[in-house]
Amino acid sequence: MKWWRTNGGQLASHLFLIVFTMITLIPVFWVLRMAFDSQGPTADLSFIPETFTMEHFEAVVTAEDGQGNWVFGHQLWNSVVVSVATTVLGIFLATTAAYAFSRFRFSGRKTGLLAFLVSQMFPGVLMMIPLYVIMQNLGLLNEKMGLVLVYSTTAIPFCVWMLKGYFDTIPKELEESAIIDGASRLTVFVRIMLPLARPAIAITALFSFMTAWNEFVLAYTFMNDELAYTLPVTINSYVDPKKIEWGKFAASSVIVSIPIMALFYALQKNLVGGLTAGGVKG
Repeated sequence: MKWWRTNGGQLASHLFLIVFTMITLIPVFWVLRMAFDSQGPTADLSFIPETFTMEHFEAVVTAEDGQGNWVFGHQLWNSVVVSVATTVLGIFLATTAAYAFSRFRFSGRKTGLLAFLVSQMFPGVLMMIPLYVIMQNLGLLNEKMGLVLVYSTTAIPFCVWMLKGYFDTIPKELEESAIIDGASRLTVFVRIMLPLARPAIAITALFSFMTAWNEFVLAYTFMNDELAYTLPVTINSYVDPKKIEWGKFAASSVIVSIPIMALFYALQKNLVGGLTAGGVKG
């Protein structure tokens, strides 16, 4: 009885978390089964494929268009280029803007921060028509650079607020000491602030990459050529009003998820620090 009073609450908490973790993972298990099962969706509640096969992955990866072009290769390249370019551009602009908002006092500072915050209240789809008109006039439809610019503008407001909050937690005395020793403002930013803000930069980089990698609506709207599509658009191509190719749909979903899972694993040491430290001081 004494043991239960001491450890009962902890045991109950663990059981509660285990049960709801398993419930959360059920859709993932179903997708994996459909990806590796040649039979497709069934009423069977088992998560183990009845007939194991890799044919769905092979069909997705080796798909070609009518001209013999390797569709998956082009779309994978599009997703990688757009996502990496969006991350690099977003981080560059967000770090410099966040540092300015955190350390400098200038006219329009509060208005700028409020504008970034208000922009997050509206979904990106709301700006789809004006963005389409702008990209059409600039000749950026069916161009990867067009998607990079659109995705960057979507991700930057969140990144600026995230990094600004983190920069606020870094003592100003570190910068003042470096400046007294003769360091320039640029040197302070590059050699002191950026290394100290690495956890927050990792989080914002991951957010920027995910924004570009997973986005579907804008990519489907702005890209009219199959070879210009990104991978999320490929997933949608397996869903037809008359027929849904569940095996290919699940296989392509697994393929698209692998880079994100790899990034989460690689950046896991910085995730908790980056997510919590920015909220300490505003």
